[in-house]
Amino acid sequence: METSNTSLVLSLAQEQGLVRTRDVRARGIPHTTLGRLVERGDLIRVARGLYMHPDADVTEHHSLAQASARFPDGVICLLSALVFHGLSDEAPFEVWMAYERGRTRPQVNELPIRRVAFSSKHFHFGVQIHRIEGVDVPITTAAKTVADCFKFRGRVGLEPCLAALKDYRRQQAGTLGELLKAAEVCRVANVIKPYLEVVW
Repeated sequence: METSNTSLVLSLAQEQGLVRTRDVRARGIPHTTLGRLVERGDLIRVARGLYMHPDADVTEHHSLAQASARFPDGVICLLSALVFHGLSDEAPFEVWMAYERGRTRPQVNELPIRRVAFSSKHFHFGVQIHRIEGVDVPITTAAKTVADCFKFRGRVGLEPCLAALKDYRRQQAGTLGELLKAAEVCRVANVIKPYLEVVW
């Protein structure tokens, strides 16, 4: 039985790239199997409850996959989402992750995550799921990301907001209508309009 559990976990790790303890338990496999595989060098412990196959393909968005695998209820946002959409080339040290206000704040000690609380309406609007390294990663859309940056301009700074707005227009990352709708939901329509008049 141990051999079949081991091979099942290894095939899961090769298939998905990242494996969570909960994925293993859901298949009826004891979590101790993961520890044995780490000791043998067949798996790498990335963070608490998160494991990776040593031969897994690591992409440029590996940290986003790790953060989402560890905290699946969160949404990649702000500076991390800007980099993902190509609206910034300055990768932040931390993964910026939104969580719904009123829900349990994610406690992720091993991974550098910057947590940001969003209201329910704000949290659920403008989110797309992207498959990265076998993990479903929710990320704000390009329009929502730009609007979010203006909403949290006190945290991210006005300069990244303006650069993102210019890149959004130049790269045609979305439409003006999408951006205006996102600005309305984020309640920054009046803040963003003067800058739109210059850029658009």
